[in-house]
Amino acid sequence: MSRWVDLHLHSTCSDGALTPAEVVCKAAKAGLAAVAIADHDNVDGIDAALAAGQRCGVEVLSAVELSVVWQEYQDIHLLGYCFDPHHAELCASLAAFRDFRNSRNEQIVIRINQRLATEGRLPLDFAAIQQRAGGTLGRPHIALELMAQGYARNKDEAFDRYLVPCNVAKQYFPLKEAIALIQRAGGVTSLAHPTYISRDRPVLVKLLDDFVDCGLEGIEVYSNQASNDDIDWFLSEANRRKLLVTGGTDYHGGHQEELVIGGLRGNLRIPYRCVEALQVAAARRQTRDSGSACRS
Repeated sequence: MSRWVDLHLHSTCSDGALTPAEVVCKAAKAGLAAVAIADHDNVDGIDAALAAGQRCGVEVLSAVELSVVWQEYQDIHLLGYCFDPHHAELCASLAAFRDFRNSRNEQIVIRINQRLATEGRLPLDFAAIQQRAGGTLGRPHIALELMAQGYARNKDEAFDRYLVPCNVAKQYFPLKEAIALIQRAGGVTSLAHPTYISRDRPVLVKLLDDFVDCGLEGIEVYSNQASNDDIDWFLSEANRRKLLVTGGTDYHGGHQEELVIGGLRGNLRIPYRCVEALQVAAARRQTRDSGSACRS
């Protein structure tokens, strides 16, 4: 019997609509064998997801999605898997990143409120936005508050009218540092939805080679952003470089209900062997690092 997985899900700990437990239970109802909730720059939901997995009979992998930068390419997304979610350095780095993000978002809200004042409208309450987020606060949460106040009909309008013109530059992890951070926590890394970076294959070939030189270990071959031809091509590129193959829907819930947990284009699904390969690679790293620590 085939077993299927989804290794790229989001919860309310970043910009998802469902709690970690709700995401895991929904995956169980979809018949998935394993999942990973890869919240943006946040590991706070992993313990709740693990507990829900035990209740629902779904294997849960620790995961995170980091916002990274490489040369002129900004906001590349790096997935980390099978690490220690309580690793002190990882948690401290993510906390510092979120502190900057919260400061950034507060500055964005201040700018939006200045714009609203010129329109004769009442300001947004930043505390209410924080409460709505419940985890890592991002611009989508500000958009939801603009919609709730009747200042925008949908997220697109919220971004076009307020969030884009009132933006404050985002901070990113340097790619090489992000990869090393995940590895020091005992995990392995995979490049998320690479077609978001570029659809120019010669460009992607060069970037993949550069990223592998930086320590990258995998590619998210299976994704809703990739066509069947893209998936075949990425699979070949992964095999050529002996990289891990991962996959996920990038499910956020809420407005994304057209996406189905565990379901990609048509009837394509993500095989359980992706989980097995990640676990083997992480176990090797942890054994190797443990041996190095004993010799030091």
